[in-house]
Amino acid sequence: MKRLVTLVAVAAGLLASATAYAAEQTVKLAVGNMYCAGCPYTVEKSLSAVPGVNKVTVSFKEKSAVVTFDDQKTGVQALIAAATNAGYPAKLAVAPTTTTR
Repeated sequence: MKRLVTLVAVAAGLLASATAYAAEQTVKLAVGNMYCAGCPYTVEKSLSAVPGVNKVTVSFKEKSAVVTFDDQKTGVQALIAAATNAGYPAKLAVAPTTTTR
C-alpha cells in the first residue's frame, strides 16, 4: 500500500511539473498575398482556429501577424501552415519570445 501511495504521488508530481513548464510564446510572421483590406480578417481567422492560439493581431500595412500561443498545444510550423493553407504564405519574421506561467 505504501508503495502504491508513493507511486501515485510521483505520478501526480510529474503531471503537475509538465504544466509548470508550459509557456506562452509570441511570434511575428511575415504574411504574403495580403492585397486588400479584407485579407487580414481571413489570416486572423485561420490563425485563431489553430488549437492553443490565444491572441492574433494582423497588420495589413506591415504584411505581418503577431501570434501568442501555448507551446504545449501548437508550434510555429502549425501557424505557418494555417496561414499558408488559407492562401497567405507565411514565414517566421521574428524569433519566438517565451513567457513562462
